[in-house]
Amino acid sequence: MSHLKTFYTNEIIPKLMDEFGYKNLMQVPKLTKVVLNIGIGEAIQNIKVLDSATQELALIAGQKPVVTRARKSIAAFKLRAGMPIGCRVTLRGVRMYDFFAKLVNIALPRVRDFRGIPSKSFDGRGSYSLGIKEHIIFPEIDYDKIDKIKGLNVTIVTSARTDEEGKALLQLMGMPFRN
Repeated sequence: MSHLKTFYTNEIIPKLMDEFGYKNLMQVPKLTKVVLNIGIGEAIQNIKVLDSATQELALIAGQKPVVTRARKSIAAFKLRAGMPIGCRVTLRGVRMYDFFAKLVNIALPRVRDFRGIPSKSFDGRGSYSLGIKEHIIFPEIDYDKIDKIKGLNVTIVTSARTDEEGKALLQLMGMPFRN
């Protein structure tokens, strides 16, 4: 079992039960999944960019990504339906907790001029989305071997019903929110 999972069961669940007055253990919000996504518009002209992005996302997540394809044709972008334009990974279980711990403790502090993440990116149902401009903040990425710096979307899905509960959960798990 992951270190963060044991910390969640031993420390965070009792605090959340006291704070929100839950009567049942199953009411306490928990992490459901973490979705990592890289969208590459440049893959229309150069397919090799997509190959390098999938390899780098596999290194970051520890799991093979799925190539996402365009749903619609858009003539202005020279895009046809079915063309590969990105990749994504859904993490659950132990890998999810390990990635979350790596994100909070190692990757986010490596961001330049980091003052915390904004607390306004909740979706209304307790899930949080975070955009990372440079994927090189992760320790698995070798800076010398990358061809281009890519952005990364991280969506943390929780079982919380409200944004307030989701923020309390993520804050207790160590997410550095801006004051």
